[in-house]
Amino acid sequence: MADLQIGPIATGASETRRVPGKTWWKVVRYRYLYLLLLPVLAYFIVFRYLPMFGIIIAFKDYRFGDGIMGSKWAGFTHFRDMFGGLTFWNVFRNTIVISLGKLATSFPAPILFAVLLNEIRAPRYKRVQQTISYLPHFVSWVVAAGIVREFLAVRGPINSLFAVLGREPIIFLSEPSMFVPILLISEVWKSIGWDSIVYLAAITSIDPQLYEAAEIDGAGRISRIRHITLPSLMPVIAILFLLRIGNILDAGFDQIFNLYNPLVYNVGDIIDTYTYRVGLLQLDFSYAAAVGIFKNVLGLIALLIVNQTVNRVREYGIW
Repeated sequence: MADLQIGPIATGASETRRVPGKTWWKVVRYRYLYLLLLPVLAYFIVFRYLPMFGIIIAFKDYRFGDGIMGSKWAGFTHFRDMFGGLTFWNVFRNTIVISLGKLATSFPAPILFAVLLNEIRAPRYKRVQQTISYLPHFVSWVVAAGIVREFLAVRGPINSLFAVLGREPIIFLSEPSMFVPILLISEVWKSIGWDSIVYLAAITSIDPQLYEAAEIDGAGRISRIRHITLPSLMPVIAILFLLRIGNILDAGFDQIFNLYNPLVYNVGDIIDTYTYRVGLLQLDFSYAAAVGIFKNVLGLIALLIVNQTVNRVREYGIW
């Protein structure tokens, strides 16, 4: 009993040495692992934090020749112009509609797909399905939009089928009523396989004895999915949902920019494409910066609210 020690077992002089402060001791002890973070930290500092200095142009009448510091202050003029313009509110409405539509379709779709893949008992068929579903993720939206355009073209497969049925061809990407559904379907097609990887990994970590016990008790597949698989996935689902909410106003610039046209601006123009046209094409950098600040502040507020709500319900929040 005299040799009983409380605390970490001493494995050598290097392990018994302590640096004042628990956090700094961990940093020193795992210094080589922390060194691996330096490239990531450098990336975020250079490309994420330092450019935040440029947001002050939202409060100035920025002129390229005068520079950021030399341009005259404008106060909240650009924000007043933004809130007073009918175009912005239509763009904001489109962003909310498309973002919520994608949240309602492309977020649960990978969960369902992962659960269905997990129920496949033929390993070879399962691998083939996974590979096919992953492929669209590695195709850029420039190429993917071209595929969608060809599929929906006047002489594409759908309109060819309409011609056989005696119906007139439809120019899908020029129909405002069809543009948003096309966005939602193409987003699910491109992301469902890749996004399901996280859920498949979480499913593999579930104890198989739970399924065996449920099967012995007479539970069918639907019951096992409902009472074992989905509850086990809830922490992962909650975290990914919170991360998705933080980007709720990112409705998909690459996708929409490569698919939309002036005929569907009233339903397809979002904050990102609007900022692109105003900032880079009309060279109104200050107004574009004001719109960007408004978008990011709303995203932060949405993330804080949803995180607090999730913490109160299930304590699955990020912090």
